[in-house]
Amino acid sequence: MKKILPVIAAVLAGCSASVPDSRIGAVKNEAPPRWSATPEAKAGIDTNWVGRLGGARAEALVNEAFLRNPDMRVAAERVNRAINSAKSAGAAMNPQVSAGLNAARQKQIFVGIPLGGPGGGGIPSANFNNFGANMTVSWEPDIWGFRRAGQAALIADAQAEGNAYRAARASLAAQVMRAWLALAEANEQIALATETQELLVATKDIVLDRYNNALAAEGGAAAEVRLAESEIANNEALIAQRTGEREQAIRQLELLLGRYPKGILQAATALPDVPAMPPSGLPSELLLRRPDILEAERRFASTGSLVKQAKRAFYPSFAITGSSGTTTDTMRQVFNSDFGVWSLAGGLTQPIWAGGKLRTEIARIKADDRSNLARLQSTVLKAFGEVEQAMVAEKFLVARERAIAKALKSAEEAADAASSEYSSGVGDALTLITAQGNRVALASQKTTLKRLRLDNRITLHLALGGDYRPRK
Repeated sequence: MKKILPVIAAVLAGCSASVPDSRIGAVKNEAPPRWSATPEAKAGIDTNWVGRLGGARAEALVNEAFLRNPDMRVAAERVNRAINSAKSAGAAMNPQVSAGLNAARQKQIFVGIPLGGPGGGGIPSANFNNFGANMTVSWEPDIWGFRRAGQAALIADAQAEGNAYRAARASLAAQVMRAWLALAEANEQIALATETQELLVATKDIVLDRYNNALAAEGGAAAEVRLAESEIANNEALIAQRTGEREQAIRQLELLLGRYPKGILQAATALPDVPAMPPSGLPSELLLRRPDILEAERRFASTGSLVKQAKRAFYPSFAITGSSGTTTDTMRQVFNSDFGVWSLAGGLTQPIWAGGKLRTEIARIKADDRSNLARLQSTVLKAFGEVEQAMVAEKFLVARERAIAKALKSAEEAADAASSEYSSGVGDALTLITAQGNRVALASQKTTLKRLRLDNRITLHLALGGDYRPRK
């Protein structure tokens, strides 16, 4: 399937019609004026984001999904179908040659002709044999470019399907990466919850020891024991929740890879570091990279060619037919040139009146053309919106992550102080348990925020048209 995209260009290059010119100029004004050529933008856009984000293991999973995911096979076959449609339209413009053999035996009765015998021997008749071989050539020269315009539209459709295939690959890579990140986060959260469980059990033992020694004056109350036990049970429920999330993430990833969801896939135990931001691309660069924009532009180019074809339907059409062969009453002489026959004919047809059908067809196709232009404009606007939203999201996710990191540091110091004070007998269990719970909650939030930043980085790569390309 990875060879489909270059094959499109090679196959369509042999078509009779030319590839429709780009109509992307119709939406150039959609680009915001403040997007300008900067050194950073000229540096290009990262095209190896899967490897940079997840390493060789992530690349291997994405490659497996490309090969085995059923939806990718569906998208690939759509490309093949579109290519064959364009090739078929081109074949119709070539002369059509056919050959055949025929054999016939006929009895003819001569009614009213007195050729019977002396005794009135009945109605006279005769049997005839006819054998022949023929070859016929027919051709309708495309003088006005009617058929070439139709094939050009199909070529643009094939190119659109090729870009739809590219978009499907990019989307699948993003889905695999998001499932992979969700699995890595679940593993981190389980590890954190397991570590917390050990801490809570140790805290309960300390509280229970104080209670058993009847140190009521120092905070050894039964309520504190119950509170410590409640926190342990609550954390057990959290471990079960995180484990369930991991099992779901494993099966979701296996489905994306085209595997049966057995839940046996091994993945990263921790989230990767967030890589540096890729440079923003120029509007022109963005327009030439995003497969959904290129697909929409090719749909627009296709209807543009169909408009040309509909206008040329008013022109006269020419047809030429020639045939050559033999005809004889003996089978053994069917290939004897002495019995050869031939014919040559030409014709011209000019539409005069079709009840408004041709003009109605032009109006319909022009409506489709305007609709495809609007879709292209909408896709371009959506593209810029996705880039802006991903950039804004990155900014505020970073701010949140910094704030959480600062809060987590304070929470860790508070938990350490509460533990020290409780051990020395000057603190209470409620403060200790609260401080520990706050530390754990903030650590969990920090992990989730890291995963959200990585998810947003995937969104940004897709918005910039950063498709997945394996390392050389």
